[in-house]
Amino acid sequence: MGDGSIIGYDLNDRYCQISFYNEELQEPQTLETATENYQIPMILNYCEKRWYYGKEAKRLEAKRKGHSVSGLLGKCLSQEKILIGKETYEPVWLLAKFIEMSLEPFEKIEAITFSVPDMSVDIVKILKGIAQRMKVDKRHTYVQDYKESFCQYMFYQPKELWQYESALFYCDKRQVKAYMLRRLQPKITHAQEFVTVDKVASAKMRELEAVYPVLNVDKAKDADTCFLNFIESVFEKKLISSVYLTGEGFDNNWYPHSLRFLCNGRRAFIGNNLYSKGACYATYRRYKQYTGGPIYMDDTKMTDQISIRVRAESEEKWEPIVTWGSHWYESDGEWELIVDDSQEMELLIEPLSGGEKEILKVPLDIFPKRKNYSVRIQLKLLFMDEQTCKIMISDMGFGDFFASSGYEIEQVIHLGGSNGQFNSLS
Repeated sequence: MGDGSIIGYDLNDRYCQISFYNEELQEPQTLETATENYQIPMILNYCEKRWYYGKEAKRLEAKRKGHSVSGLLGKCLSQEKILIGKETYEPVWLLAKFIEMSLEPFEKIEAITFSVPDMSVDIVKILKGIAQRMKVDKRHTYVQDYKESFCQYMFYQPKELWQYESALFYCDKRQVKAYMLRRLQPKITHAQEFVTVDKVASAKMRELEAVYPVLNVDKAKDADTCFLNFIESVFEKKLISSVYLTGEGFDNNWYPHSLRFLCNGRRAFIGNNLYSKGACYATYRRYKQYTGGPIYMDDTKMTDQISIRVRAESEEKWEPIVTWGSHWYESDGEWELIVDDSQEMELLIEPLSGGEKEILKVPLDIFPKRKNYSVRIQLKLLFMDEQTCKIMISDMGFGDFFASSGYEIEQVIHLGGSNGQFNSLS
């Protein structure tokens, strides 16, 4: 591993949190902004020709000093230009400014995963572009949603905590959402384990108005009763190994009866840095190229795997070049190959949902015929959408011995993508 930091960055329109991998402890540690407080307000302020972010920007805003802007993630997606003083700014520039300032404690960043409430291709492009601006290798910049961050966090917890299903409750002072981590049952036999996180229920709770900003003990009992009923409906006929409570809505101890029920035969945990820690674990796992353990799936992930037939150490095998659980917009790649006396390249398309495997044979007979394994080709894979990718094969020549012939082959591959197949894995 390099000398830089391994970062998990929880990012939404209200705040961010930063966790970094502590090699000595061999686990993520969260950057504190105050004692046991990890949240950095998502606010930028420009005051007296200087930029401020987070709590200092919020303090200046409260004093009506300078020009403040918040909600940067949403503004980036809506491409809404922002007027600060007499200057007009692109929201992506402002978000990049905030992220750069918040990461100043880290001299060098080796790899980073951004954790966001919901995934989209646009968010991925924006955040990867910002990371490149900070000199982070795009190959080591990752983006995932909160559900996957929860899942990645759980991968590093004792196995008994997710022996059955594991529940996550999120409360933001207005509503409660429930998520469940469970194992999938793919229709093909495979050594690896596949898991997912489902949003199983949500409820707006007017009773929470009695809890914030000041706890009304008598009226809070109604919120506790309402939350308990919600939990019971979520847990009905389910085996739950562990429960996690996150979100600022759980800061006040207004739910003693609900907590007692949650702890009955289960382990229960509360904290507000689960997503940044899950993102940090994911960064470490990907950067170290750890391929063991469960694979997270959802309806944005590829349910097809593409492998190429290769020979290594006198044995033929299928080598995956696009794996199950990857995003199509992150699966482009290129490889250099030495061709033997074969006149075709074979690709295996394997659906996780149990459909028929397909072996695609790409003729290579247009390339020069040379002896002694002296035909070197480049294979490029370019995804156009989740169901369509293009393979491009070109002759690279062989050093000073043979110049490139200039010949190229292109072929389009049609896949299943997610296309509803994910539901069949349940």
